[in-house]
Amino acid sequence: MSQIKFDNVSSRIIRLVFIACVLHVLSANAQSNSDMATDTQNSIQALNVSKSSNGRLVLAITLKNPLKVIPNNFAASNPPRIAFDLTNTKNDLAKSVQEINQGDFRSINIAQAGNRTRLVFNLAQMLSYSTKIDGNNLLVTLDSISNTAKVSRFAEGMPNAQGHNLRDIDFHRGDSGEGRIEISLSDANTGIDIRQQGSKVIVDFINTNAPRNLQRKLDVTDFATPVDSIDTFAQGENVRMVIAPKGLWEQIAYQTDKKFVIEIKPKRPDEPGKKNGKTIYSGDKLTLNFQSIQVREALSVIADFTGLNIVISDSVNGNVTLRLKDVPWDQALDIILQSKGLDMRKNGNVVQVAPRDEIAAREKVTMTAAQDVADLEPLITESFRLSYQKGGDIITLITNKDQHILSKRGSAVVDQRTNTLFVQDTPSRLEDVRKLIQQVDVPVRQVMIEARFISATEKFSRTLGGRLGYASSNQAAPGAGFSVGAGQLGNSTGNVNLPGAGSGAGGVTFSLFNPANTKTLQLELAATEVDGTSKNIASPRIVTANNVSATITAGTQIPYVAQTSSGATAISFIDAALTLNVTPQITPDDHVNMKLAVNQNTVGTNFGTAGPSIEQKKITTEVLVDNGGTVVIGGVYTKDVSDSTTKVPLLGDIPIIGWLFKNNTVSDNKSELLVFITPKILKDTLNLE
Repeated sequence: MSQIKFDNVSSRIIRLVFIACVLHVLSANAQSNSDMATDTQNSIQALNVSKSSNGRLVLAITLKNPLKVIPNNFAASNPPRIAFDLTNTKNDLAKSVQEINQGDFRSINIAQAGNRTRLVFNLAQMLSYSTKIDGNNLLVTLDSISNTAKVSRFAEGMPNAQGHNLRDIDFHRGDSGEGRIEISLSDANTGIDIRQQGSKVIVDFINTNAPRNLQRKLDVTDFATPVDSIDTFAQGENVRMVIAPKGLWEQIAYQTDKKFVIEIKPKRPDEPGKKNGKTIYSGDKLTLNFQSIQVREALSVIADFTGLNIVISDSVNGNVTLRLKDVPWDQALDIILQSKGLDMRKNGNVVQVAPRDEIAAREKVTMTAAQDVADLEPLITESFRLSYQKGGDIITLITNKDQHILSKRGSAVVDQRTNTLFVQDTPSRLEDVRKLIQQVDVPVRQVMIEARFISATEKFSRTLGGRLGYASSNQAAPGAGFSVGAGQLGNSTGNVNLPGAGSGAGGVTFSLFNPANTKTLQLELAATEVDGTSKNIASPRIVTANNVSATITAGTQIPYVAQTSSGATAISFIDAALTLNVTPQITPDDHVNMKLAVNQNTVGTNFGTAGPSIEQKKITTEVLVDNGGTVVIGGVYTKDVSDSTTKVPLLGDIPIIGWLFKNNTVSDNKSELLVFITPKILKDTLNLE
């Protein structure tokens, strides 16, 4: 009996504990739901833009409740945008667009989806930004124009003691067929410069290193995306990535923390689009079979099929008979419009349909009104301080009759002393001038051109032969004796000098004479060989700006006596100098195209009063060379060979003994001139080493 009582008590205790647990769970869920409700109650109350003391724009996003962490954000370069995602937040501003128009900050788009709100900053060019939480405000600081002069810079780099590095490069195919290149960075402050160059996308990672395993070319054609290949390599202190797309494409780039992503998306033509002059239709297919249906009703059928918001003008009337089977709806719409002389204009998600003449007249009125407003718009004067360009050159550019930058009421003057440009025009035209100056007022890149003239000469000569001579001092009558061969004889009579050639630098002489030393027989054997090599190197260097001609000359001026037209004499000068004239042009891919004129003039034979001759070597050409590469632009090779023999006829032809009556001289001279050119693109600081 007591045991039964114990069981009843235990059962009651268990039930109480179970009820307590259930109540605790319900309470926790209620608290969680309450917290969630509190989170979803956060909202955007205000947006305010101000300028800080250092010239940067500060956007204050005022929220109902303070944020605990910085919201997720990313940046895109094409078009330039910065986006913030605020979770559990709604938009209480009662508008979806906030106009800013300060510096490069144009506007803010506010879009709410469920309990998440996205803020998209529309920029004129990419700006670096930083965020912080200050009470109920989220502060976003944007760099001003002066701090982001390089318009192609996707993200400005920040100093890093360990340096910036690429960790990994990966490629994926997206759900829509886009090619996604994901680059893992060592830190989020890596500077990135991205631009489109021809049919390729160039990405430069500033002051960044990449391991050898990442410096390679990836063939990604098998992924069936618009990307063919990705080539990554080191270039100086930077790492360059060259993306080669194909077909119609568009690119978007964004960065989240240490992950930089580039998406190459297939670009489809507008609907309807054009390809090779033909219209392309891509709408869903439909079948229409109507006998004498009103045009307005046919348009309404297409609107119901596609869900289009369509507005039809009251002047649209008449009937049309349609028999279309499995035809794209956009083609069916185009057929109806063309058959009745109609046209359409799309404004957002609304399509307006009216007769062509009516639409043309309406657009003409709109354009005329806009022109009238522009003619009546007040003029504003704005000053532009130029850093690199001359003010007069900018005025010539913006007032060019073939490219109207200024309006017909606009004007521009320049202060030569401060190189400041003052422009008076409407605000929209001033914005065009500002964009133009940002593009052209940039430092001109410089090139150092080094030329090497290498002249090498090799000379060889050899002389072999003998000479037989006889001399007698007998005093005979003039004309006595005999002379055989050529040469100079003394006053003695009866002399013989065979074959009469001069002796070389080396030889042996034998002499036989009688005791009275009145008759002498001489035998001279000569053997000479000369072998020599000489080199001459001239290396002029010159530094000039891109597309600016430069000349360097080194040498002498040689005086000579010349006769004037009046018959008098005067001293004139002729140049014997080495001259290098070059006009470099830096290509977008850091090659150097050069127009070259090279002269090397040296002194030749002196003709006395007529002056010396000038030996001239000249090269005029145009070449394309890699930065830091060397090219041979020309060379002259000459070879002079001679073989001459001086001998006594008949006697010199006798084998072996004939060498006593002849001299043989052989010479072989070679000379070669080569011209080497090496261009180097200089960085921000000159380095002539």
